[in-house]
Amino acid sequence: MSTEVTDPTAADPPSGETAPPSVPWWTRGDTNAFFGLGFNILVNVLTLTGLMIGVVKVAASDVLGTILPALGVALILGNLYYTFLARRLARRENRTDVTALPYGPSVPHMFIVVFVVMLPVYLNTKDAMRAWSSGLAWAFMIGVIVMIGAFVGPYIRKLTPRAAMLGTLAGISITFISMRPAAQMWEAAWIGLPVMAIILIGFFTDMKLPFGIPVGLAALLAGTAIGWIGGYMSAPDVGHAVSDIAIGIPDLRVNMLFSGLSHLAPLLGTAIPLGVYNFTEAMSNVESAAAAGDNYNLRSVLLADGAGAVIGSAFGSPFPPAVYIGHPGWKDAGGRAGYSLASGAVIGIFCFLGLFGVLDALLPVPAIVPILLYIGLLIGAQAFQAVPRLHAVAVVAALLPNLAQWASGLIDNALSAAGTSASKVGVGALNSAGVVYDGLETLGQGAVLVGLILGTMVTFVLEKKFRYAAIASAAGAVLSFIGLIHAPKVEWAANPHVALGYLFFGIVCVAFSLLPGSKDPVEHDEADIVAGH
Repeated sequence: MSTEVTDPTAADPPSGETAPPSVPWWTRGDTNAFFGLGFNILVNVLTLTGLMIGVVKVAASDVLGTILPALGVALILGNLYYTFLARRLARRENRTDVTALPYGPSVPHMFIVVFVVMLPVYLNTKDAMRAWSSGLAWAFMIGVIVMIGAFVGPYIRKLTPRAAMLGTLAGISITFISMRPAAQMWEAAWIGLPVMAIILIGFFTDMKLPFGIPVGLAALLAGTAIGWIGGYMSAPDVGHAVSDIAIGIPDLRVNMLFSGLSHLAPLLGTAIPLGVYNFTEAMSNVESAAAAGDNYNLRSVLLADGAGAVIGSAFGSPFPPAVYIGHPGWKDAGGRAGYSLASGAVIGIFCFLGLFGVLDALLPVPAIVPILLYIGLLIGAQAFQAVPRLHAVAVVAALLPNLAQWASGLIDNALSAAGTSASKVGVGALNSAGVVYDGLETLGQGAVLVGLILGTMVTFVLEKKFRYAAIASAAGAVLSFIGLIHAPKVEWAANPHVALGYLFFGIVCVAFSLLPGSKDPVEHDEADIVAGH
């Protein structure tokens, strides 16, 4: 028999204090969020696989054997890092309800790098490898710009009202996250709507499924069963996909990257504004997480996002990963620190094993995309719920640029499918048909930055801080003049007319600041200036 000798002064925590809670690696909510985020990333990887093979004409063996394994490396490392950040935040704040930031291939960039960067190179050279190397250089530059943004982003976040950031995020979620899944659902509503019902009831109410079945898994299984029983899917396609399985081992493609960098100049016109887009979107996503209760360090997030793009490009992926919209959705679903790492690891393994062709043949798209619509609904709602009622007008103003970008993109795609373009049809003909194409295109160029500027201007106007509204409009004038917003490319005097409009807006605000009843900014401290934080 032995006795245990302890130090009585160290055995118990000081009076009034409790030992910090242990942070679990996995919870039941993590299972829900894992299936949701995993299917989200799955849809995006399936999409980019089809784009590389069908549009850029890169050989399927290169896509499955190099590009997807490269993306897998970035996904595993990035999600591992964000799991570490979540657990560190939980320990620091003595909480067990911290949710990791979701991370995966950026949806807007998937389409931009394919159609704006790689496709023109392929059409001019008929060389898919040259187009691919251009995409790698572009992704590398995006990563570098985002890492630079890590040192200015925190200051921008500090000065930008929450209504502007969350409104911009809501614009992205409603247009680019929600509308395409909604359309895909209604192409086969008999599959998509029952899946949506399971997701809405499971995530937005307190109803529980029997035997603790995860909501995301139940929704996917139900939709898949309906699709197969109803004849939506094809068994021979599964057999063909199985025959194409090939294990991909990540390997460095630095020579391809350097080849693309040697022709970098034409890519800067999109790389610079889209790099700015990346770090401003990440800034809004971090603000969204803060509104949901998890306040992450923005600089740490941006450095990781930029590093992910650089590492991915070095291994051969032209698709920059980023922190996803949707943190509040996964938090509401019960996700904590483990779901993100599990999602990245599983999708990364699928990338290495070349299983995406099989998954595409097995899973009906209308059974997967309702989870994206759920995220879009939640983010859109959060923008109005997490700001003062007075700022709801600013949220709507910040929505508009992304709506315009989405609408003008649909017009361009429709005209392209018809073998023509807006310039060939003519502005007059479009206007006579009720399509204000020029205005939509101008408003939507640089939509994320435009949303931040407009949301900030309107917020300060609503609060009668007219001089700050004038400063925000002056920033809009500068960005318009150099082409980061409201212009197709970065250049001097890119859109002087819009710049002049912003200046006139500022002059009006300065004039009103001189009238009785306005709020002199000198009388307000910094915490009051940053409305909504």
